[in-house]
Amino acid sequence: MRKQILIVGAGFSGMWAALSAARLADKNAGQAVDITVIAPQPELRVRPRFYENAVRTLVAPLQPLFDATGIQFLRGTVSKILPASREVSWTDADGETRLHRYDRLVLASGSRIDRSQIAGVDNYAFDLDQLESADVLEQHLKSLAQRPESAARNTVVVCGGGFTGIEIATELPGRLRDILGENAQTRIVIIERGPQPGARFGEELRQVIAQASAELGVEWLINAEVATVNADGVMLKDGTTIAAQTVIWTAGMQANDLTKQIDAPRDRQGRLHVNADLQVVGFEDIYATGDVAYAATDDKGNYALMSCQHAILLGKFAGNNAAASLLDVAPLPYRQENYVTCLDLGAWGAVYTEGWDQQVKLTRAEAKKLKLSIVSELIYPPEANKTAAFKIADPLAPFV
Repeated sequence: MRKQILIVGAGFSGMWAALSAARLADKNAGQAVDITVIAPQPELRVRPRFYENAVRTLVAPLQPLFDATGIQFLRGTVSKILPASREVSWTDADGETRLHRYDRLVLASGSRIDRSQIAGVDNYAFDLDQLESADVLEQHLKSLAQRPESAARNTVVVCGGGFTGIEIATELPGRLRDILGENAQTRIVIIERGPQPGARFGEELRQVIAQASAELGVEWLINAEVATVNADGVMLKDGTTIAAQTVIWTAGMQANDLTKQIDAPRDRQGRLHVNADLQVVGFEDIYATGDVAYAATDDKGNYALMSCQHAILLGKFAGNNAAASLLDVAPLPYRQENYVTCLDLGAWGAVYTEGWDQQVKLTRAEAKKLKLSIVSELIYPPEANKTAAFKIADPLAPFV
């Protein structure tokens, strides 16, 4: 009987897991291994760019790539993982519930924003978490021009001062000018729990973020926490209210709920603990990758973040090792020693850092050029050519 590798999810990690597994299976063509991906659609949604305009264009088709590399795609959604029988229950595009067996399962189902912690977020806040919700925000912003002039109409509150919050906040001054006119008196406010702008980042990076924010007119409210979101704006825990017709929630990322169906250790974000081969602790036939994996990147105490940068390489190692375990090939322990960031800062430019201490290497136009190269070229799928795709899918191929 042919061996089955099943990959749940077609995001950055799922796509690369499939390609890496197919690559190793192709190298060992004498052994019969099938690679199948289950996901809602055969496309890569370029989530790191969802703060940009024209969000509906930020997708890349995957079916031609999967066809070229011998990967089977099933359109649907996995609802249950059944480790005892090595099966998953999934719903296909017609709404039919089906079972699919596996010999090796690669869980690459991604993450979501937790909107349940603060009252009113579900009803009144926008987010950039998924393509659909980012599009809702985009259409809302465009509609502001048809609303009566007011301070609340012209105010956007961004809840969360992480990368996503900073990128949308620094993008908004330019977008709002395009929508409301050059002379509109707009206000962009970032709510930050920490004691300074970008409190969770390295000192050099914080200084750049503060400088760019000041030049763009983006405000930071530090040592602040949201108590409630309502139709009129936000109320902070100290009683301060900010009138705003646009509130954007960017805080509280959590691993996909499928992780809860595997009886294994998880971190505070719901990510499954994995070993160096990316096997879920206690489950030799289940691999976790991308935003559902709590994986050590090195021997210095650093762990992969919920980021495209880590998801891509995690996917390559997970797919390779799942296939290796069926092909009697030695696995490749996951390592990702280098860590870089490239943060878009709107019209100001961008900032590029290296190392976990985030040493600033490039700023403004130079960093912006690099950022555009990363998000428009580097992170996109390879061409639908088996030789080219398999070359890049090698976990040991140069990436960043």
